[in-house]
Amino acid sequence: MGTKLKSALTSKWIKTKVLMQSSEISPLIPETVKFSKANLRTMLLKYGMIYVKPEHGTYGNGVMKVEQSKDSHGTEYKYQSGTKIKTFGAYDTFYSSLKKATRGRSYLIQRGIVLLKHGKHRFDIRVMVQLSPRGKWETTGLIGRVAEKGKIVTNYHNGGTLMSMEKLLSPYLNDAQQTQMLKILRKLGEDTGRFYHKKYPGFKQIGVDVGLDSHMTPWIIEVNTSPDPYIFKHLSNKSMYRKVMAYRRANEKKKSAN
Repeated sequence: MGTKLKSALTSKWIKTKVLMQSSEISPLIPETVKFSKANLRTMLLKYGMIYVKPEHGTYGNGVMKVEQSKDSHGTEYKYQSGTKIKTFGAYDTFYSSLKKATRGRSYLIQRGIVLLKHGKHRFDIRVMVQLSPRGKWETTGLIGRVAEKGKIVTNYHNGGTLMSMEKLLSPYLNDAQQTQMLKILRKLGEDTGRFYHKKYPGFKQIGVDVGLDSHMTPWIIEVNTSPDPYIFKHLSNKSMYRKVMAYRRANEKKKSAN
């Protein structure tokens, strides 16, 4: 694997910069910048709540939720890592602690999206997109991921619960609205797959992590270039899982034939 493709596989920064070049997709990507003391201050002033995440990382490991709030006593800063929350009254001590938590690794700052909840727990959506045997990008799977109690990440490998889209969307949307939302998510996945494939033709499948806000806007939180196909096995209806695996096998067969 070439260095360029390897970086595209692992760097959240490169993946974000690639998708920002698309006029269709870029409005749905939360503002993302490199982690620095100045950028942290600017993003907190702008959004109040942000996520600080490692540029290279999987399963939501190392992701921190960071907030700034003001009251009559002054400004308060806090961040959550795992289930632990630390609170500060001064920016410099807050930044020093946060910087220490990054352990010298390259980190990014992303605008925080207030996700919809299932009960009391935030959820997001994994949109599985694959190159079909006919060479067309197709959304083959949609599954919800609900964060574990007290956690900020939804990843299944980090304690999240996998759930059907119908179960997650029914409290918010009627049947016709759900159908329309699924159509929007499928198209967003396919647009992302096609655009990314133009830049890096080596990819045959991607996982697009989408968060819905209270206005039902679908935000692309992250793109995973090595998505786990087995999560779809957890749905009671196995049709998505069968399709995901069939496309995966077809792509692997093509790869070995080449």
